[in-house]
Parts: sequence; C-alpha cells; structure tokens
Amino acid sequence: MNALVLHRFPPLSVLCGEAINMLCTNLSFSGEHVKKIMVTSCHASEGKSYLSMNIMRTMAKLGRRVVMVDCDLRRSSIIEHYGIQFQDNKNRPGLSHLLAGIAEESDVIYETDIPGAYLVPAGRNVSNSLPLLNSARFQTLMQNLGERFDYTIVDAPPIGIVIDAAQIAKYCDGTLLVVGYNTVRRQELLDAKMQIDQTGCPILGTVINMTEYDGFLSRKYGYKSYYSGSYDQKRDDKNAKKRRKTRG
Repeated sequence: MNALVLHRFPPLSVLCGEAINMLCTNLSFSGEHVKKIMVTSCHASEGKSYLSMNIMRTMAKLGRRVVMVDCDLRRSSIIEHYGIQFQDNKNRPGLSHLLAGIAEESDVIYETDIPGAYLVPAGRNVSNSLPLLNSARFQTLMQNLGERFDYTIVDAPPIGIVIDAAQIAKYCDGTLLVVGYNTVRRQELLDAKMQIDQTGCPILGTVINMTEYDGFLSRKYGYKSYYSGSYDQKRDDKNAKKRRKTRG
C-alpha cells in the first residue's frame, strides 16, 4: 500500500481536543450503519477540512480504522496545509485520477503515519468535478471503503457554493454541517439543509466553529475559570423568601 507522512499536523489545545473527543464519541452512538460521514459547510474557510482531518486522527487514536476522503476536487489545500509528503514523490495519484480511469483504487488509498488512519487525497484539481463524482467509479469506491473501514470521513466542498456536496451526500450515511460562528445567515443554513435533505442523507448535527469556548465544562474541569464560590442552601432559601415578600 502507498504511504504518506503528515509533517504539519498541529496538536489540539485541551479544550479543542475535548470537543473533538466528544464529537467522535457522539458519532459512534449514531448507529452501526452510520459509517460514511460527509463534512460540509455553507461557505469556504469555515473549518470543514480541519474538522475532517481531526476526526480522522481522533477516531484512529480511539482504535478505529478510519479513512478520510478529500472530495474537494476543485480547490483542495490539504496537501499543502498539512505538509503531506508522499512515499513516492513522483507518482502520487488521487481521487480525480481514479474517477478519470487512470488509476486503480489500491493506488489512491494511502496509509498515514498515524496508526489506523488512511487518506485518499484529491489528486489533480479539476474545474468540472461533478461528472467525476457522478460516475460509477465513485459509487463503487464509497461502497468498498464502507466495507473495509470502520469509518469513512468525506471532506466535501461547501454545499452553499457548488453542487458537488449534494452529489457526494447520496453515497453517505450522514452529514455534519460546519458553521462558522457569526458568519452564516439563517437563510443560508436553511438552504443548505434543504439541499442535503433532498439527497436523502440525514444531517447528524452541526458543529459551531471559530468561537471561544468558555462554558460550564471549562469551569468544572479547571481549564479557565472566572468564577469561584460555594453553594449555600440556607443562603438561597433566605434569598427566595426575600423575593417572595417583594413580589407580595
């Protein structure tokens, strides 16, 4: 099998790591038939590829055999962003090569340096990717990956920009919709949901990205705390009586 190394895969912060762990745990409870999961967004640069890669890494660390498929055939940046080095630098076919009929399935599945994690890179960028994604080769690939791996994570283009994600969703068991905090309008989310619903692929949930996390869990586990104190039942009872008298 072909192999590659991820030279720039930054470690997660404590809070982000816990959030990804929680997400992967929730995905594992989605049902035994939910094995092929598409990750998409309304806009570009909302963090869907970042999420896809970290789901792959976390699932692998949890003992799953997982493959991430880069389906952003128009403008993928994963190879550059994560500093991917192929074992064979001259011949490095990807998904577009397979779908165009110039590579075999075994040629485009790469074992990464993360145990249990595999990657199908996008290959050469193409301007019109829809006919390739609509081919029998893509359907066969998705079926075979579903049989070979515990989870198949599909990094799809933004569904609010191109139609590719709607085509990809037809071959997946569920969708994660990544939403950049304060960057997406309500109507855009409704339009994205409608497009996904029309494919018959259920939406498993949404992931709010690009926001600071400072909630109950951060105080409870000591990550960051702006509050300290103790619970006093008698004090609360006295305050409740005062409020009742004031209302009376």
